[in-house]
Amino acid sequence: MNFKEMVSQDRSAVFIDLDFFAEEYRIEGKKIPIVMDIDELKRRQGSQDLAVAESATLFYARVEDLPPRRTAGQNLNVNGRECIIDEWKVDMGIATIVLRENVIA
Repeated sequence: MNFKEMVSQDRSAVFIDLDFFAEEYRIEGKKIPIVMDIDELKRRQGSQDLAVAESATLFYARVEDLPPRRTAGQNLNVNGRECIIDEWKVDMGIATIVLRENVIA
C-alpha cells in the first residue's frame, strides 16, 4: 500500500469517523460526518473573537460526502441554517470549509 492509499484509508477509518472525531451534521439536507475545528478557526483569526453579529465555523469533511464545490460568497445550508462560504479548500480528498453566519438578534 502506498502513502496516498494509506491516507485515503485513514481519512475514513480514523479522522472522519463518528466513533473518533466526527459528528453528524446535515449539509444541504444530507447527513454527513464532519469534524469541527474551533482551535484552527481561532488561530486563523489571530485569536480574535468575532463581532456579536457574526458567527463562524471551520470544519473538515470527505469531498465525496459534500455537494459540488462552491466558491467564496455562495451559501451552504448547515443544519437548516444558511451560511456564507468564506473558504473551501480540498487536499487529499478532505475539504476544509470556513463559513460565517450573520446572527439576527
